Amino acid sequence: MLKKLSVAAVAAAVMLGSLPAFAEPLKVVASFSILGDMVREIGGDAVSVTTLVGPDGDAHVYQPTPSDAQAVAGAGMVILNGLGFEPWSERLLSASGTRAAVVTASQGVTPREMADEDEDHDEHGKHDDHAKHEDHHHHGNTDPHAWQDLKNGQMYVATIAKALEAARPAEASAIAARAESYRARLETLDGWVRSELASIPAAQRKLITSHDAFGYFGAAYGVEFLAPMGLSTEAEPTPKDVARLVKQMKAEKVRAVFLENMSDPRLVKQLAKDAKGVVGGTLYADALSAADGPAATYEAMFRSNVKALKDTLLAAQ
Repeated sequence: MLKKLSVAAVAAAVMLGSLPAFAEPLKVVASFSILGDMVREIGGDAVSVTTLVGPDGDAHVYQPTPSDAQAVAGAGMVILNGLGFEPWSERLLSASGTRAAVVTASQGVTPREMADEDEDHDEHGKHDDHAKHEDHHHHGNTDPHAWQDLKNGQMYVATIAKALEAARPAEASAIAARAESYRARLETLDGWVRSELASIPAAQRKLITSHDAFGYFGAAYGVEFLAPMGLSTEAEPTPKDVARLVKQMKAEKVRAVFLENMSDPRLVKQLAKDAKGVVGGTLYADALSAADGPAATYEAMFRSNVKALKDTLLAAQ
C-alpha cells in the first residue's frame, strides 16, 4: 500500500536504507513547475529535480506518461502540492511501484473552502449537487492554489526544507541556510506585493481571469477575482454562467480581463468583448513560464503578475 511519509519518516527511511544515504544528488520528482523551482532553490546541488507538469502546463488536465512513472519509480522523494491539486497522483504513485518518500508541500496550510455559486446566491445555503460535482470534482470544496499567498509559500519552503534535511543529513545545514535565505526573500516579496497593490484604489481592484486560481492571492492582497470557470480548468462554464458574469461586470464596472498562461484565451477575450472590457497581460497561476519568459521562477511569477495587474487596473478605469 502506498504510504505518504512525514518528515520524521523520511529520516527513518534513510536510516533503514530505503532512501540512498550517499552523497550523489537526491532524485526528487516535483508534481508541477512551481514546486520544482522551490525544490531547486532549497536543495541546490544536493538534489536532482524532475518536474512532471512543466512550464505553461495545466496540472488539472494532466495525464501521466510512462516516462513519468519511470521517473517516480527511480526517485528518492516525490513532492506534491496536495489539497486535491493532483488528482492523478495516487494512480501514478501506485502504478510506479515507487518506494520514495512522498511529501505534501502544503502541509500545515489553512485551506480556503470554496462555496458553490448557488450557495453564494441562496441565503439558505441550498445548492445543486450536480453543479457542485462538475465545478469541484477534483478538489471537493477546497481551493488547492495555496502557493498564491506568499505567506503560504514560506510554509511550503519550511516543509520542503525539513524533508530534504532529513533525507540528506550530511547536507542539512546547507539546505537549512538556503531555505532561510529563500524564506526571507519571499517575506520581503510579500511586503512588496502589498505595497504595490495598495497603490491601486480599492474600488478598482476587481478583474476577470480564466479560472478560480487566485482566491488565496485575492484574500491576502485585497484583490477581487471573478472567473467563468471553477477551481479546475477541466470544468466548462455554461452559457448562463458567462451571461451572469457579463451582467456582473457591467453592473460593477469591472473592465479588466486577464489571460492565464495555461488556459485557452478565447473565453476571456469573448467576455472582454461582450462587457466592453480591456484585455490585460498574462497572469501565471498554476504554472511558471518557460526559462526565457517573465515568470520563470516562483519569485518572478509574483513580480510579473503584480506588474500586469497594476498596469491594467490603473489604466482600465
